[in-house]
Amino acid sequence: MTGETVFNQQDRVANLCILTLNGTQELGEKINRHLVSWAQKGGGTETNFLVESECPRFSSGDGKGVIKSSIRGDDLFILVDVGNYSCTYKLFGKENAMSPDDHFQDLKRIIQAAGGKAHRINVIMPLLYGGRQHRRNYRESLDCAVALQELRQLGVSNIITFDAHDARVQNAVPIMGFDNVIPSYQTLKTLFRSYPDLQPDRDHLMIVSPDEGAMHRNMFYASIMGVDLGMFYKRRDYSTVVNGRNPIIAHEYLGNSVEGKDVFIADDIISSGESMLDIAYELKKRKAGRIFAYATYAIFTNGLATFDKAYEEGVISGVLGTNLTYRTPELLQRPWFHEVDVSKYIAYFIAAINHDVSVSQIIDPHEKIRQLLEKKRSGQEI
Repeated sequence: MTGETVFNQQDRVANLCILTLNGTQELGEKINRHLVSWAQKGGGTETNFLVESECPRFSSGDGKGVIKSSIRGDDLFILVDVGNYSCTYKLFGKENAMSPDDHFQDLKRIIQAAGGKAHRINVIMPLLYGGRQHRRNYRESLDCAVALQELRQLGVSNIITFDAHDARVQNAVPIMGFDNVIPSYQTLKTLFRSYPDLQPDRDHLMIVSPDEGAMHRNMFYASIMGVDLGMFYKRRDYSTVVNGRNPIIAHEYLGNSVEGKDVFIADDIISSGESMLDIAYELKKRKAGRIFAYATYAIFTNGLATFDKAYEEGVISGVLGTNLTYRTPELLQRPWFHEVDVSKYIAYFIAAINHDVSVSQIIDPHEKIRQLLEKKRSGQEI
């Protein structure tokens, strides 16, 4: 089954409607183009699934959600990027960058504006709000779990997120639809296209997990490509707390030799990037070949200078990141950065949910990766 064959069926849940919140317009346009193309190939006449909305602010900082056209009876998909700090609003005449809290509040405003009118409300939140505060120690808040419960109480039926920091947070809303999507196929396709000479076999490539929390991601890549897996674990000083966390003393390696092999490291997020670079330098000490780092969310909170230096020194050969959250223009211009486009994958999910069919009927990532590896190993163009 393909995107167009899904739209050829007449069993939609309701008319499809996509609403993009502030900072998601570029990704929303790409998703819309895929869906419109499939709908027209399937015999439909649709030219646009996007609906305009806004969340204007009063000068005092109060806001409201406004949907600019009718959504009555529609299957509504709301796209939000809680990590987009390039969006701003004015508060008492001063320009303020939108925080994750501001984006989440706008999401709730739009859901309220749609309440009682849309047939069903689905939220596509690639970067899960509060996702890094997924467990509680002592007297701490549990932001992500409470946020998910808020959305359920507001009438949201489904949440689609990508590479959640800890997907077990969905246990907070056991009766609400929750899809945690991993764009593995899109990542490998971008990696192979960016580095055509990369050989995905046991003699030339090794997967290394940056820590124990990322083992499941890296174990998948190692298993699907049939290569060796190693890992680092973070040795911490548990007698000290710095910025709310026990500081890392060292990264210790467990696994087979990486000497002479290219290394692929996958994680959900590159924040400051310090841990990723520490691991890259450690691997180079062990005579690894090229090092490729991937993070679903490559946000570089401390800037790009340290990665520029690592690239110039030959420590990092490339970094891959998706277009699921904001990327600075400077990052997109870096020769070492390669963007993984996930818009088509999101469109598949929207089409499947809108027609109440299994996503695996439209796209099976395991089969797609198998075909991709066959092409790669047989020397075909990807």
